[in-house]
Amino acid sequence: MLLKKNYPIINTVPIESLLDKIRHCTLCASELPLAAKPILQASSQSKILIAGQAPGSITHEKGRPFDDKSGQRLRSWLGVSCAQFYDAKLFAIVPMGFCYPGKGQSGDLPPMPLCAKTWRAQVLAQLPDIQLTLMLGKYAINWHLQTNAKITDLAQDWQRLLAHNQLVLPHPSPRNNLWLKKNPWFEQQVLPALQQRVKQIIPDQVSR
Repeated sequence: MLLKKNYPIINTVPIESLLDKIRHCTLCASELPLAAKPILQASSQSKILIAGQAPGSITHEKGRPFDDKSGQRLRSWLGVSCAQFYDAKLFAIVPMGFCYPGKGQSGDLPPMPLCAKTWRAQVLAQLPDIQLTLMLGKYAINWHLQTNAKITDLAQDWQRLLAHNQLVLPHPSPRNNLWLKKNPWFEQQVLPALQQRVKQIIPDQVSR
């Protein structure tokens, strides 16, 4: 398993210009169920990277990542306030796909692969101060860790991953309530360690 990738700076475009280009991207527009609306958050000063899958329909409507019940749970897991979570100098939120991909038979469709192929390395190369990478979902895990291992197994391997400034989390969606019930060790062991690490990175954090 590859525990760390190096992202060489492959362009000299300021991150603000790069983000503007991404937010106007329409490469996948013809394959999307709704209008192209790339949604992400990042700053050259970001300290924690949240690598998710793709925006959901609520996120698409609101235009802000994790502005839903999943986001409420994720912020609780992190032990941070809304203001901190949406501070790009603290958190970069860079999903594998920036646009809502549509509904499948059992949840949302996978992220559009062209999105990561076109933009991901460029964005991550502009985030030199990331001290912790949190991966949610198999597509983010596969890209960052280059493994198809089960999410539960990787989440249980949290101590080794955290030693490399990485952590695999189950998606905070209410759909995972059963998983959380079956795996009490996650809330008992992983979340305290996660919150401690976040507190070390953001020492002036306040409770949500």
